[in-house]
Amino acid sequence: MPVAGLYLVLGGARSGKSRHAESLVEAGPPPWLYVATAEAGDAEMGARIREHRERRGKGWRIVEEPMELAAALESCPAEVPVLVDCLTLWLSNLMAADRPAGPESDRLVAALERRRGKTVLVSNEVGLGIVPDNRLARDFRDAAGALHRALAAHAEHVHFMVAGIPMIVKGKP
Repeated sequence: MPVAGLYLVLGGARSGKSRHAESLVEAGPPPWLYVATAEAGDAEMGARIREHRERRGKGWRIVEEPMELAAALESCPAEVPVLVDCLTLWLSNLMAADRPAGPESDRLVAALERRRGKTVLVSNEVGLGIVPDNRLARDFRDAAGALHRALAAHAEHVHFMVAGIPMIVKGKP
């Protein structure tokens, strides 16, 4: 049974996922909550994080949570729409910390099943290219694919971004 108000926005790098997800959240009145999973491991990533912070208007509150995503979502008020950006960065953080992705993904899905209110999840679709040449990259691709399947099964809406254009995979716009 789909979780009411749960959106999954997938796409490649720079496909317009975040901007589309923001528009879905901003369709309702503020306040809005942005749960950011990125960590600035280098200057370039720090610049990307700053860019995301700076484009948030006054209606947004930002929570930075690179690992404990299920707990962060459980602490969000139901009446506040939430944007989580991005699940593949969250998976990277888990794997870098040697935390198994499967149980953490299960906790995330369970938290989303309990959540009431609009929740928009952003993630990179990494399974459309060639098979990676190393074990870590294949494990990451597989974990992302398993997470996306689980979330898509629970989402009321699934959008796939191509060149800034949302394609509706499941649900309505």
